[in-house]
This record gives sequence, structure tokens and C-alpha cells, in this order.
Amino acid sequence: QVHVLESGGGSVQAGGSLRLSCAASRDMFSINDMGWYRQAPGKQRELVATIDSGGSTDYADSVKGRFTISRDNAKLTAITVDLQMNSLKPEDTAVYYCNVRGYVAGREVWGQGTLVTVFA
Repeated sequence: QVHVLESGGGSVQAGGSLRLSCAASRDMFSINDMGWYRQAPGKQRELVATIDSGGSTDYADSVKGRFTISRDNAKLTAITVDLQMNSLKPEDTAVYYCNVRGYVAGREVWGQGTLVTVFA
């Protein structure tokens, strides 16, 4: 059973746009924070953007003004979080992971990751 399903990603030229989507099943636990992290080759995983159940967002400085995170709580079976990425740069190239956290400490699920490649 897949609890977190990611879609989107791919290859794009610098300056272009991509949109990532993540659907998290409500069956897992009560979902609070959702977000996107990324890991470039040879680097540690880092936060890209997060959004909590109230809609408050947080962004890495490197993506502010270019990326927008949004969340849809309306579906009965899943909560979705999207990441709209504009003005992409080669340094945005990484595997992007969806992260889902519950209200209870320790309740956390990661997606399998989706590759974003930005070429000059």
C-alpha cells in the first residue's frame, strides 16, 4: 500500500518551470506538516519548502521568490501538496522528496523521491 505518492519532475532547461505533486493518504495518521526536501549528488538532504495544516509556509532562502508550495485538504482520502518551481537553475538539480508529518512526534513518512534535472 502506497501512503505517499509523488508525481512530476523531469528535465528542463534553466529558466523553465516544473510542478511536483504529492498525495498523502489520510489513512496513515492525522497529518500536520507537509513539505518538500531535496538531495543533490554528494550533498545532504535539505529543506525546500514546508506548509502546515493552517497554511503557514517556510522556504529555503535559495528558492524564495521562485518556488511556491500549496496544499489541498479538501479531498476525502488524501491530502495533496504541490511545489511549483519557476526560474529553475542548474543548482536546483536534485532528487526531491515529499515529507509528511503527523501531530504526534515520530509520525513521519517520506516519499520515494522524484528526480529534477535542470540543464544550462
